[in-house]
Amino acid sequence: MVARDRGVSMNASLDRRGFLVTAAAAAVGAVAPQPASGSGPPGGALPDGLFSLGLASGDPLPDAVVLWTRLAPEPLAPDGAGGMPRRPVPVHWEVAHDESFRRVVRRGTALAVPERAHTVHVDVRGLEPDRWYSYRFRAGRETSPVARTRTAPAPSARAGRLTFAFASCQNFTNGFYTAYQDMISAELDLVVHLGDYIYEGPGRGEALGRPHAPEGETVTLADYRVRHAQYKTDPDLRAAHAAAPWVVTLDDHEVKNDWSGEGHPAVPPAEFRARRAVALRAYFEHMPLRQAQAPVHHEMLLHRRVGYGNLAQFHVLDTRQYRSALAACDEADCEAVWDPARTMLGPEQEAWLDRGLRTSGATWNVLAQQVPIYEDAPVGLPADKWDGYRESRRRLLESLGAARNPVAITGDVHFNSAANLLADFADPGSAVVGAEFVGTSIASSSPREPAPETVFDPDPANPHLVFTNRGERGYVRCTVDAGRWRSEYRVVDTVDRPTSTARTVAAFEIEAGRPGLRRTG
Repeated sequence: MVARDRGVSMNASLDRRGFLVTAAAAAVGAVAPQPASGSGPPGGALPDGLFSLGLASGDPLPDAVVLWTRLAPEPLAPDGAGGMPRRPVPVHWEVAHDESFRRVVRRGTALAVPERAHTVHVDVRGLEPDRWYSYRFRAGRETSPVARTRTAPAPSARAGRLTFAFASCQNFTNGFYTAYQDMISAELDLVVHLGDYIYEGPGRGEALGRPHAPEGETVTLADYRVRHAQYKTDPDLRAAHAAAPWVVTLDDHEVKNDWSGEGHPAVPPAEFRARRAVALRAYFEHMPLRQAQAPVHHEMLLHRRVGYGNLAQFHVLDTRQYRSALAACDEADCEAVWDPARTMLGPEQEAWLDRGLRTSGATWNVLAQQVPIYEDAPVGLPADKWDGYRESRRRLLESLGAARNPVAITGDVHFNSAANLLADFADPGSAVVGAEFVGTSIASSSPREPAPETVFDPDPANPHLVFTNRGERGYVRCTVDAGRWRSEYRVVDTVDRPTSTARTVAAFEIEAGRPGLRRTG
């Protein structure tokens, strides 16, 4: 388990706005590969276009950050090898205080091997807390575009302000990722992705004029590698990765829709374990994660803590690998959903979370998790949400009641909502123990998508639910300081075209020490 504290301030060593323009241009190919000094690796020259899938960084610590890239001159090659020869390739990396790399502070060489799809995960140590860095890679004759990342403040640092975004659900076949264009213009310190980074269904994209993967569902390791590569061909996604560090966790579509720790009802157990193993392997290969998160067979340690000094502690949850199978009903009064043996997090993760919430000294305790916690009476949300795990949720709410300023950030459901989390949803007068912000999808939609609708009046059956917005795509931007949390729901006008304007459809604030959402702006 990874348990870290860190903080964020707003002073930066680089011109952020200028850098973001450069990063976005590089992501769409405006920066051509540059010749690198020295000769290529033994075995002949490598193909051109090695860095077609961009660069990424993640899970920053006060003195470290993970840097990622994959060598893939033919990213959609059906064998999943990305057009690379079957031999190890040395990849040189550099981290600098400036984007011109006149002040390099760390450099080294990693080996990209075919067994890991020529991906590179560099855990760079010895960095200074609370500052921006530029980084790049070099392999063969090519030097990558420049990206940037940020370390966290020291654990005891009194952080001033944190600006981050959270997002989820980016089905490549449903639309362009226009929300990321608005996201990178916001000069964020961090991006949190809450799952459904890829979708396992048919991977065609030609209806939108974008690269398409082979038809059919992902099943093999090659399938999952090609699907991840297909998604990273999107220039806006690459630009967002290049602009700030990310913290990621998965949901169901990275493997198969509605899977659980007990498997999937449509797939034989042994077959599903094998599929889950290759899906998690490909997920790790394509994300900026530490070796502590590398999967072992069909299991992967994803729940961890990422801290920002004394300001915020992110408790990154995994609501898939350890959950009980879905109840065979969607109704709130279904007997199965009240079974105390049913679990969303599994006993070990649940105890880990309870201990972390009760002992955290951070002003804000953030649950980065996948599915809505709040109750949706009288019929309940589908059984794969917390509504389908009532006793597990009751225990979670008890833990939230013992924490300082708990806030849940949630994805999965493709619509926006905001709710107060109550100690007992059956008693509308019970204590507010936290808040939940649910963000809509980046691109995913339903064939029966409703017309855009925004509702602020609480539903009498759900007085804790203070806002819903359906039928629109976007993300949530959060600004946090020692006294206040502010969340802005940003929605784009279209995902049917490569560019779009964006607007704030609603904003809410929470005052530290006074639980409860307040609409603002």
